[in-house]
Amino acid sequence: MRISVIIPSYNRAPVLGRAVRSVFAQSWVAEGGEIEVILIDDGSTDSTSRLIEQEFSGVTYRYQENAGVSAARNAGLRLASSDWVALLDSDDEWLPHKLAQQTQLLDQTGLKVCHTEEIWIRNGVRVNQMHKHRKSGGWIFKQCLPLCAMSPSSIIIHRSVLDDVGWFDESLPACEDYDLWLRITAKHEVAFVEQPCINKYGGHDDQLSRQHWGMDRFRVRALEKILDQELPRDYQAAARETLIQKLQILKQGADKHQNQKLLADCEARLLRWAV
Repeated sequence: MRISVIIPSYNRAPVLGRAVRSVFAQSWVAEGGEIEVILIDDGSTDSTSRLIEQEFSGVTYRYQENAGVSAARNAGLRLASSDWVALLDSDDEWLPHKLAQQTQLLDQTGLKVCHTEEIWIRNGVRVNQMHKHRKSGGWIFKQCLPLCAMSPSSIIIHRSVLDDVGWFDESLPACEDYDLWLRITAKHEVAFVEQPCINKYGGHDDQLSRQHWGMDRFRVRALEKILDQELPRDYQAAARETLIQKLQILKQGADKHQNQKLLADCEARLLRWAV
């Protein structure tokens, strides 16, 4: 198995080296596993290009004008030469056994998507996940409806799956991973490594969740997209129920903050779906 590792980055030079080093430190690589590492610089104005040039000559580096994380990941997919693709966010870190654990499980199951458990670190301190963030494998479409149930940094996926369901939606400024996971899990079973395989860092100001208010606005768009597709009846009902719940929450917030435009939008969408 050969794996293309795609790392999008925007002004993350202080932590980017940690992410890249964690890829080359994989035990699977040391044992002969073959990788290519693709870094998509999404318009950085810091020392990202110099860091890659000086410390990581084995990385394929491409610069693009700032277009967002979805466009950066898609640019990496276009460059990737392997059938298997792994994603890594520039502020996260793989643990040394990650690829070994996942490739073994993929071989055992014959599945084409695999994610892992993770360790959360916020502002330098390890924190416990809430029950709603609990990870699992199998047919997990319904578990993916309330919130993002898989971390991009933990994913390995076969290109045929992406060719089947589509790539990242570049029109979504956030929740682009939530959108893709819905499309994937509606049609594909997922393998899950129960052992933590990544350190997922949070608490910094440039996280997308801190840059956009009302993240459910983007989840609503993703849910409407998936509902416009043909789904099994139970998936359709569960997705519709989740969509209505999120629209009602958004409507309450819009009413509280006197956001008339959002309020009218939520009411119009509820008329469509709450039937």
